[in-house]
Amino acid sequence: MWKRYLFASGLTALVVPLAALVLRGGAAEPKDIPATPKTANSRVVHVTVYPNSALVTREVDVPAGTGIVELVVTPMPAQTVNSSLYSEGSDGIRVLTTRFRTRPIKEDTREEVRKLEDEIRKLQLSCERLQADMSTVEQNLKMLAKMEDFTSVTTKTATEKAALNSESCIALAKYVMDTRAEKSKELVGLKQQWQSSTEQMEFARRQMAELTAGTSRVERDAVIVVEKLNASAGKVRLNYLVDAAAWRPQYKFRAAKDEKGNIQVEYLAAVVQQTGENWNDVNITLSTAAPTLNAAPPDLKMLEVAVAPRGAPQPMPPGINAPNKMEFEQQTKNLRSQGQRGYVEKDLGNAVKNFNDAAAVEQTWQLLYSSRDELAGVVKGKQARDGSDEGPSVTYDIQTRLSVPSRPDEQIIEVARLEMEPEIFYKTVPVLAPHVYRQANLTNKSKFVLLPGEATMYQGSDFVGRMNLPLVAIGEQFTVGFGVDPQLQVQRVMVDKNRTTEGGNQVFKFEYRILVSSYKAEPVTVQVWDRLPHAEKEAVGINLIKTAPELSKDAIYLRENRPQNLLRWDLKVEPTMNGEKALPINYEFQMALDKQMMIGGFQSK
Repeated sequence: MWKRYLFASGLTALVVPLAALVLRGGAAEPKDIPATPKTANSRVVHVTVYPNSALVTREVDVPAGTGIVELVVTPMPAQTVNSSLYSEGSDGIRVLTTRFRTRPIKEDTREEVRKLEDEIRKLQLSCERLQADMSTVEQNLKMLAKMEDFTSVTTKTATEKAALNSESCIALAKYVMDTRAEKSKELVGLKQQWQSSTEQMEFARRQMAELTAGTSRVERDAVIVVEKLNASAGKVRLNYLVDAAAWRPQYKFRAAKDEKGNIQVEYLAAVVQQTGENWNDVNITLSTAAPTLNAAPPDLKMLEVAVAPRGAPQPMPPGINAPNKMEFEQQTKNLRSQGQRGYVEKDLGNAVKNFNDAAAVEQTWQLLYSSRDELAGVVKGKQARDGSDEGPSVTYDIQTRLSVPSRPDEQIIEVARLEMEPEIFYKTVPVLAPHVYRQANLTNKSKFVLLPGEATMYQGSDFVGRMNLPLVAIGEQFTVGFGVDPQLQVQRVMVDKNRTTEGGNQVFKFEYRILVSSYKAEPVTVQVWDRLPHAEKEAVGINLIKTAPELSKDAIYLRENRPQNLLRWDLKVEPTMNGEKALPINYEFQMALDKQMMIGGFQSK
């Protein structure tokens, strides 16, 4: 039974610093704390990964015996948030204090760093030896050159005196040539070894720079003071937050090639782990919560309006040069992150200020720069669904123990495997692309909320594309796409257009035809989408005159899309409908406006 000794201020609270005093006969007498702290054995047993940090739990061994014991857990990772440490006692073990400290050290004590340092040292010595050997061989070659000059002079003198010993001359020349060839070959081999050792040393140095980036020559320790009430050995739990850890959801959807059977869904998590400590064989929990928030809400400050003369540039929040929504959102995100960090570091004044400033930036955009379309999107819930707004707080416990080493690249772990029964249909938007896309309506009947993320789509073993999955609640229906189906084809053409005058108005009339062809072996359902122009002002009258077949009767379409002059037909397409028997859609519409006016152009909104 774990016992927590915490302030009631959330995950960032520290243990209550209890004085190590024992009352004896009404007098307070301090128990002796050992002068030499005991380095305690510990291992990571559980990690909760948040969107921008992680909460690490270590089990620390407490030796047998009674009394007060000071335990040192070392080394702590470089990315530890100093003020986030807290400890949990167990039966018979009471935690008195937990603190974080740093000590200067001569060299990095991490095993992987020590191995790299040793490798670099050996390679450096090897390069020095090779350079010395190369210098020796070069000196020997110079000596051979001098010997060659001496031989040439001696031979010339002996020839002039008619005392030339041809056998000695030939033997000496052969020695010079053979030795030069041998030494030249040795020199080339030494240079190749030196080049290889140099490249290995540079690679090891790059690895070292990556491992030690952002670190300094200090050792980080957690010091835990506990009081043992029974003599047997035990354990305490040390918890701390670390930066440089994050996760985001990913998905793989796999549909059968024959369009029968359920769709397999792999719910994955891409984890970034660069904390400097390896998580070996641990229980992992993934959470979307923000662990650094205070237990109580921030205080609300006054919102002051800044006024500028008419015609002057509108005042912008600091760091923003133009009314760009992306810049506003990024600054809001940065301010909220700084506010959360303030709560972790117990800088409550700056934490409250940053949260209020973030809200002021959001309100600046909403009150001064947001469009009616954006406001309508928020009202309909589109902002929350596409993940741009803060989503729900959910937690996923991974059922198997995993190892996640500290390294710079993302690591993929599986959250769950799901199976969903699809409702297959096809969708085409010929005004945008001449393709028909296979889609499936799915219902999330699992126990998992599906968070917004990138999904990779497969049909059988074939990759067909990617899509962004919105937030999907438990029990909610959603739609996914599985790429283009070449067995269905669509063609859109303008059949006729004319312009007439009626009274004081000019009337433009247009006629379109869309042909849908199927080469599939079974009947399918196809959604066909098109659009008419849409005018905000009454100066232009736009009317759909007729359509065959009729538009969709779907209630959601009629409520949300039809008022925007978007057209949708729900068709049952038989296998025989192709060529001359292709299924036609015919529709006509007209635009009427004052004959003194003209159409300036069209644009998408």
